[in-house]
Amino acid sequence: MADKTKILVLLKGYPRLSETFIAQELLGLERAGFSLELVAMRRPTDKKRHPVHDEIKAPVWYLPEYLHEEPWRVLKALWKVKGLAGFSAARRAFFKDLGRDISRNRFRRFGQAAVLVAEWPADAGWLHVHFIHTPASVARYASMMSGIAWTVSAHAKDIWTSPDWELEDKLSHAEWAVTCTRVGYDQLTRLSRGRNNVHLSYHGLDLDRFPHFDQLRAPRDGSDPADPVRILSVGRAVPKKGYDVLLAALSKLPAGLSWQFVHIGGGSELQDLRAQAKTLGLEDRISWKGALDQRDVLQHYRDSDLFTLACRITADGDRDGLPNVMVEAVSQGLPVVSTTVSGITELFENEENSLLVPSEDADALAGALNRMIRDPALRHRLADRAEDRVRRDFDHHASIRDLDRLFTASWTKE
Repeated sequence: MADKTKILVLLKGYPRLSETFIAQELLGLERAGFSLELVAMRRPTDKKRHPVHDEIKAPVWYLPEYLHEEPWRVLKALWKVKGLAGFSAARRAFFKDLGRDISRNRFRRFGQAAVLVAEWPADAGWLHVHFIHTPASVARYASMMSGIAWTVSAHAKDIWTSPDWELEDKLSHAEWAVTCTRVGYDQLTRLSRGRNNVHLSYHGLDLDRFPHFDQLRAPRDGSDPADPVRILSVGRAVPKKGYDVLLAALSKLPAGLSWQFVHIGGGSELQDLRAQAKTLGLEDRISWKGALDQRDVLQHYRDSDLFTLACRITADGDRDGLPNVMVEAVSQGLPVVSTTVSGITELFENEENSLLVPSEDADALAGALNRMIRDPALRHRLADRAEDRVRRDFDHHASIRDLDRLFTASWTKE
């Protein structure tokens, strides 16, 4: 372990409450003996941090988020890197990309890459990137300039909202890519054109942070207004989460059914969702908690009876992979009602360990929620099966072992 090369990890933003899976991976790599340094393209905007962020020892520094905010830093970097042997190749790649994507963002990525190379720590010998969209653009230009090898973790939105030509170019240049769902793996493998450098590795869960919850939940069945069934959802209020569909489904539940809904998360659609809930007459049954840290979220899992997300594919192709919050929820004995989108079906199976419905179908979602609310025995049976699967197949140590193997194989080959 002590001989491992120091890895510079490039992130879109750090720390982020919505990316606990990345923080968990960083801590896991440190515990496995890797030396890390973090660099982010954006400064944090969340007002809270998860405990895991405070356990990560790696230092972090930030690239200019917008080039005009730090012009002298950018100009100094460009002057320093323009004499590198690989700068001309990076510049040609940039202009080729610009011809297919004429945007200020393209200039920003090239400038950020120059700063990354100019300020590269002397003891780092490898670049690993989270997300194959904009962070990987920075990584590709930086690698061309410097000759330093790079690898990438691809997730969901970054795969499905990137054009094929750009993913093909990145996969042809990266040493390898790893992704966290079979559907993402199939897409990237198709675009890798036979390079065989794409690998599947589920994120998994740090089960030490999510130990089995052994307290019995009350057998609530929606018949007692004084003790309603507690429905929970955790996720950013953004289009791909389908919260507008979920609210519509909740409004279709029978009038005499007793339930309360709690939402945890920030997001751009919160105000619109609150207005929709009021229009539907649901405001008295919904609590909007905003963003919470992992300890508070864990307690809400344990205080709830049922977890739900109405994931969808948006018009621009954005979608979830396998939402980590669903894995967390079932680790605490919560049954799941969700949709058959993307990687969800790689863990959850309708009627076997969850209830799944087509996306965009508020009637079907309402029917599944109604069944779960009325039937505590069904909730218990499905939750037990889902938790067994998570504890057997989704332990995060497996993903750390996968990364250890991939990094070690790359360094040995060199």
